[in-house]
Amino acid sequence: MIVTVFRSRVKPEAQEEYARWAARMSELARGMPGYISHKGFVADDGERVTLVEFESEEAQRAWAVQREHVEAKKKGRSSFYQEYRIQVCSVQRETSFPNPRS
Repeated sequence: MIVTVFRSRVKPEAQEEYARWAARMSELARGMPGYISHKGFVADDGERVTLVEFESEEAQRAWAVQREHVEAKKKGRSSFYQEYRIQVCSVQRETSFPNPRS
């Protein structure tokens, strides 16, 4: 499994438009082959963290280069983000209790 950790801060004046674009990206991601899940969080200080899971590096890469997603990333850099950081990670081990997949 591949997990992408996306940390960002959205410009205050861009919040509304960002929300619309984020909703569309969420819809698109769910339809990608190999997509597992994604979930976003907002900290008290305004930092956003989104965790995205794909079955494989190939599936994650297909999402990274998906046409509308590429357009959204460009829009984010030009209009939405004060800053961001992306980490793409390979899961080495996973344990859970109770098992959410059973």
